[in-house]
Amino acid sequence: MKLAILSCSPHSYSTRRLREAAEQRGHDVKVLDTLKFAIDLEQGMPDLYFRQKRLSDYDAVLPRIGASITYYGTAVVRQFEQMDVFCANSSGSIGNSRDKLRSLQILSRHRIGIPQTTFVRDKKDVLPAIERVGGAPVVIKLIEGTQGIGVILANSINTAAGIIELLQSQKQSVLIQKFVKESKGRDIRAFVVGDRVVGAMRRVAQGQEFRSNVHRGGITEPVILDEVYKETAVRAAQILGLRVAGVDLLEGLDGPKIMEVNSSPGLEGIEGCTQLDIAGSVIDYIAAQVNFPEIDLRQRLTVSSGYGVAEIHIPEGSEYIGKTISDSGLREKDIVVLTLHRDAKVIPNPRPQRQLLAGDRLLCFGKLELMRDMTPGKVRRKRRPAIKDLPELPVAEEVYRDSGTTEPITIPAAKDASVHE
Repeated sequence: MKLAILSCSPHSYSTRRLREAAEQRGHDVKVLDTLKFAIDLEQGMPDLYFRQKRLSDYDAVLPRIGASITYYGTAVVRQFEQMDVFCANSSGSIGNSRDKLRSLQILSRHRIGIPQTTFVRDKKDVLPAIERVGGAPVVIKLIEGTQGIGVILANSINTAAGIIELLQSQKQSVLIQKFVKESKGRDIRAFVVGDRVVGAMRRVAQGQEFRSNVHRGGITEPVILDEVYKETAVRAAQILGLRVAGVDLLEGLDGPKIMEVNSSPGLEGIEGCTQLDIAGSVIDYIAAQVNFPEIDLRQRLTVSSGYGVAEIHIPEGSEYIGKTISDSGLREKDIVVLTLHRDAKVIPNPRPQRQLLAGDRLLCFGKLELMRDMTPGKVRRKRRPAIKDLPELPVAEEVYRDSGTTEPITIPAAKDASVHE
């Protein structure tokens, strides 16, 4: 395999380890400076030049795109994709992960735990937004910050409002996020390669610092994740389109919460902590997948006139409930089921004997006109009911105080106690 590692820091620990791991396995590997590429566009012939010379053929590319060069770096990766070169992480997935707001928006619809987050622009919306995420203390994050930079913990509502107003006056976009108190300055970094977690460590903040980043003094310890944490990390990376990712999770009372998904995770901290060959796992995965370059499925399948990709929802009361895919008549209508989404589970290439249930979502390819007729009208999404905290005082006593009466309020006993258990 001929591998190109895109990196502006050839002597960094991560780049050196990846190069060493590739060479140990007998691969031809070169580290190429991402900013030294020139992109040539011509009808039917996308091409790349590196240091004024036409780039030779490569089998695979491993992008290590820094935050400061995201736009140009993703453009280079996108050009490799158009040249049918396997990229460990696609340009779209790198863009998704680099923008905290975009990544949380994508994850929020997939039943993956995330801290309650809000994004506002109008000054009048700031205080209500802080209240919606649980009030102070509250975490304020720059949307494109990295390595803990631009992450602030505000201990009061007034302080939070002042910080947000200041950042917005400097043309900065910020997220307002609930502070997960039970995490106690700890988080978990899970290193995902393909469809599995190859290593994980817990990072613990020291002193008054609430950020657990290693370069900020956080200490690390190896950790073995249970299946829930593993599945959450892998699903988060896959939903964003990342094959190699560092997934940061908070340990919430109700399960793991995705804090961030990193498309260029560092190796030094996790290899030093776990003593595992993470770089070798990355290279082995790329070597196994090199013949399967990234394909924009919707782009490729919608080339045929009248055909396209659509999602068919099976609502309650649908005539398809209880039928198998074979008996549904979809194939006779020239509609092919690519995947079946059932709750949080994805079933690729479902068998014809698979029975359809209410709530199933079918990703299909076929004639758009026929699929349009099968798609029910949009149903307005039910909003989650607002849940308020109970008052500190007993409810009856609080009502008594607010009423201003001198006599206590008596609640009559129910005639039938069984009704009011």
